[in-house]
Amino acid sequence: MTNKNSKRKGKNQRFVFAISSGLIISVCLGFCGCGQTSGYSDESLFPEDVESVYVEMFDNTSFRRGVEYDWLTDAVAKRIEADTPYKIISSRDRADTVISGQIVGIGELVLTRERETGRALEKEVELRVVVNWKNLKTGELLIDNRSVAASASFSEWQNQGFNYASALAANNMARKIVELMEKEW
Repeated sequence: MTNKNSKRKGKNQRFVFAISSGLIISVCLGFCGCGQTSGYSDESLFPEDVESVYVEMFDNTSFRRGVEYDWLTDAVAKRIEADTPYKIISSRDRADTVISGQIVGIGELVLTRERETGRALEKEVELRVVVNWKNLKTGELLIDNRSVAASASFSEWQNQGFNYASALAANNMARKIVELMEKEW
């Protein structure tokens, strides 16, 4: 009987030790995550004093026309509506902020060529833009002349043209502009 009791007592002690050790480790790990230096927050990525944005037509200093409205301005407005808490306003007078920019370059590069004929198999469109975002209430520049570049590739062999790639590059540019609108970490 004593042998069984001592075995049972040993098992009970190990069980209590395992539970208490697990509890102590859990409490310690819990306190490690409670400090101000933790990396997670439910705070918004975007400035909270802004509710609305007016998107000005982007200027275009390049030789290719149409990209500024047909793709870029529209893509920026749609991306702001979809990915931020802000509302796009059609009147500058009623908006809290205004985002504007200038297309400084639209380039077309050859990525690959056919070996025998030298014809381009794949090309790339690159957009380069300078962006500004101004708080109309305070006059503060939230984004001040930031250069942004975006690109997209296309192949005429796959019935894709410059317009197709320009639209993709404009969407990539809009995504990068919205990322610039986020608060600094």
